[in-house]
Amino acid sequence: MQITANGIQIEVEDHGLREGVPLVLIRGLGSQLIHWPKEFVQGLAAAGFRVVLFDNRDVGLSQRCPKEGVPSQADEITARALAEGTVPAAYRLDDMAADVVGVMDALGIETAHVFGMSMGGAIVQLLCMDHAARLLSGTIVMATARPFAERGGNAEWLATLLAHPVAREEFIANALREYEFWGSPAYPMTEAELTAQAGLAYDRGFDPEGVNRQVLAVIASTDRRHDLAQVTVPCQVIHGENDTLIPPEAGAEIAGLIPGCDYHAIDGMGHVITPKQAPLLVAMMQDFVARHAG
Repeated sequence: MQITANGIQIEVEDHGLREGVPLVLIRGLGSQLIHWPKEFVQGLAAAGFRVVLFDNRDVGLSQRCPKEGVPSQADEITARALAEGTVPAAYRLDDMAADVVGVMDALGIETAHVFGMSMGGAIVQLLCMDHAARLLSGTIVMATARPFAERGGNAEWLATLLAHPVAREEFIANALREYEFWGSPAYPMTEAELTAQAGLAYDRGFDPEGVNRQVLAVIASTDRRHDLAQVTVPCQVIHGENDTLIPPEAGAEIAGLIPGCDYHAIDGMGHVITPKQAPLLVAMMQDFVARHAG
């Protein structure tokens, strides 16, 4: 369903009992709500959570958010980065954190647990820092607290993150290749599952310019390490030992900065959440909430 959140249109799904404990799931760069395994969503709902998932701005069925004077095409962004060193962003991750609060407002949710992966994990950090009164807990999955530049980011690396217009068949082939790089060896997805998911994502709303604006928002994000030490929200960090995109040391660093934070390093998990991981992650959420944020 479409709702107005933080002044823009956001596509939302609401699963489980309305009186369940609210849990908002926040996706990573360029991905859509359909990338959450149904086994994960259904498992959380069966565990008593009211599970809210949504398309971040600029992807899927949510509103596109261009800004005058800010490039969105990959070649233009790369050329500007090489020539000037920096590229302005149409919005920041702080705006995307405000989108989450807007979703909660639109659904009448005063406080909620939040669970975010990759870019969504960065957004959870900002929610814990800037919107703590709205949170019951924060779960930060496969994320980092360091800024792009400090992680060695440069114009050449930026070019590898940017999306280009492609036909449906190439989009699916790219998804299969990417999974080979950052998939979860202990919790694999089949080629049929990956193909179906990628095809649905393409048909539902693949927009390379929207993805590129998200990339620029990630790059524009600041160092969160100092502020994380002041977080009072109950938190846990989950990171795959086989994450080839964001190393597990980045997750361990976050957990070490947030007072009282739990840390779970999962052997055989890469930079993806698959259906086979669902029971483990649902159990982790149940245990964490029962021990720290009931």
